[in-house]
Amino acid sequence: MSDTTFRDPQSGGSLILAWQAKAKTILVVGGGAVAAGRVFSALEADAHVTVVAPELCAELQCRADSKQIQWHQRIFKDKDLAGADMVLTAINDGDESRRIATICRAQRIPVNAADINDLCDFWFMSTHRDHSVQIAVSTNSKAPRLANRIRRQVASALPRGTGLAVEQIGRLRRRIREVDPSPANGKRRMTWLTQLCDYWPIEQLARLDSDNIDDLLDAYVQQADPKSVKIAHKSAPASPVLGGSDEHGAASGSLVLVGAGVGDPDLLTVRAHRELLQADIVLADKLIPEPVLSIIKCEVYTARKFPGAASEAQDDLNRRGLEELAKGKRVVRLKQGDPFVYGRGGEEILFYRSHGYEAQVVPGLSSAINGPGLCGIPVTHRGVADQVLIVSGANRDGDLPVVPEYLDTRTLVVLMAVKRLPAI
Repeated sequence: MSDTTFRDPQSGGSLILAWQAKAKTILVVGGGAVAAGRVFSALEADAHVTVVAPELCAELQCRADSKQIQWHQRIFKDKDLAGADMVLTAINDGDESRRIATICRAQRIPVNAADINDLCDFWFMSTHRDHSVQIAVSTNSKAPRLANRIRRQVASALPRGTGLAVEQIGRLRRRIREVDPSPANGKRRMTWLTQLCDYWPIEQLARLDSDNIDDLLDAYVQQADPKSVKIAHKSAPASPVLGGSDEHGAASGSLVLVGAGVGDPDLLTVRAHRELLQADIVLADKLIPEPVLSIIKCEVYTARKFPGAASEAQDDLNRRGLEELAKGKRVVRLKQGDPFVYGRGGEEILFYRSHGYEAQVVPGLSSAINGPGLCGIPVTHRGVADQVLIVSGANRDGDLPVVPEYLDTRTLVVLMAVKRLPAI
């Protein structure tokens, strides 16, 4: 009996393909946050992107100013479809989206309309990218948020260095084709490379260098079994992360407290980015933005913070951190902004120190300084402001911040205050 007998007739399905978008023209209709996400995906695929919208969000405006995209500052016109290889609509006008999709289909142009499934020839998937490795998870547009969680779980199961291993095999394949280009030898090339890919650990493939590839190329020329090749690897420098020890003095896990900054992956520090890629598990605040979480390859355990239960959530994260450290894991505690600016970072340092673990700290860009900076507002300015005062709008027991007497040369920055602005 065919397994299709048991398929839910409402489950839907799609043919998953990798579309070669390099140098193709993708038209995006809309200038908001959804459009920005579509543009990011298109640029990642090396496409030429044209955006049609009366206004742009800050991200797209930055891309337009830096000539990453072409922007037509107006509403969509039918003539905009000329030369388009793909069309993505991200506007709030459902009737206009339907009209654009109808024209696209008549002209055989693939089209996607955000949040209108029946208008889409294809859907965007939750993707993990590591060099040339791309893994995509689709829920056929039924549960996009859940797709992100599934994608992170799948990515966390990949051996460390998977993307780099693929790059090194690609280099070796090119070298083999250079020394043995005959089409008649295609089966011989494939058989030898299959032995290498199937039996060598991915971590070992990831560590190949130019000398190693030369040795493997010599083995191919001599048709030696790849398993017989002995590779001497240069040991990688250890990351300066301090760990703890168990009751017998044996080394256990290591802990790094990382600041995620203002929420843009491009504004993470180089060290923060490296620590996120090397972690065995990341314990993350609930407010960490999805673009930052998307670069993480391992398991992400998110703080379950709800109103009135912040302490319980903190205890849960501390418990999980100790459990993973006891297993010898490389634990990254990821906090929004800078961990030491209203981030309880000091409390966590003391907690883990009391259990025998000394954490390394990777500061993040604090919104107190960099939020204004990204908006073009200097917090100090010669002849105008010569000092900065940073206060919290969310103090213990609901207390309002205590602000000293007004000084016209002081910039006042209030964090975590959006819901309490009238009272403040």
